[in-house]
Amino acid sequence: MGAERENHDMTQTDIALLLADAADEVEIGTAPVQAVIRGGRRRRARRWAVVTATAVVLTGSTGATLAVTGLPGGGHGDRHGNLTTEPTSPEDRHVYEPQRTELSRGLYQGTPWYVDLQVWGAPRNRTEADRQYVAMQELNLMAAVDKPTDLIGKTSYFVTRKFGDQPPRQVMFDARRKLERLTGRDLESASNPLDDTSSTWDHLVVGKVAETAQEVTCTWKDGTTTKARSGPVVYEHNLPRPAIVPAAGYPGAKWFVCVAPEGTAFKDAEVTR
Repeated sequence: MGAERENHDMTQTDIALLLADAADEVEIGTAPVQAVIRGGRRRRARRWAVVTATAVVLTGSTGATLAVTGLPGGGHGDRHGNLTTEPTSPEDRHVYEPQRTELSRGLYQGTPWYVDLQVWGAPRNRTEADRQYVAMQELNLMAAVDKPTDLIGKTSYFVTRKFGDQPPRQVMFDARRKLERLTGRDLESASNPLDDTSSTWDHLVVGKVAETAQEVTCTWKDGTTTKARSGPVVYEHNLPRPAIVPAAGYPGAKWFVCVAPEGTAFKDAEVTR
């Protein structure tokens, strides 16, 4: 009986290990995520020109996947124990207060401008989603979902531009179960006017690239270019030069901002190194 019980225990352990290992390889496809896009065209990677006051077109994003890397109490440690890890609080996960990163700032025709990125943690239930939705509305942010419950399990991000005393404008935004990891020369960008009241030209370009990207070249309609480079941000007259920078809460990509010289507008942007 003792030998039979030992063999039975070993069999149960083996089954538990096999099930946990199988779960590590499961991938769950995400539902389409809506994004508001103006203009734009495809070339090597998606380019976005989003949220203007005139014409908009609605489109969807491609599917990413959410990999299930473990089971409660399972993980890569002791698979036989009953110990569980307590979930972090919504505050620790930045559900109600996002992580913020200033991507760039400068002066245009004597008026200061700022570009920031906010990353909101994924709500785990309806209560958290409802409260997050309200917090976004209080900041005049338009989430990339139809209703609060659509935020459950999704990380949201917003790139906003502020020009002088004008209210912040969303330039890029989305909600995803897993933030996309860019590779090689992948690039996603959006072009918008800097000043909503006096210009319809797209002077501002904001985008994200792979963490390995060393240089992005923004080309303007007059044939001139602006280069953003990876590395320590260099300041000139207390203003940062165009740079490729990491952002808090957004792994898998870095961000850049270019602004056109006066008298011209955005034409193209690409990773050149």
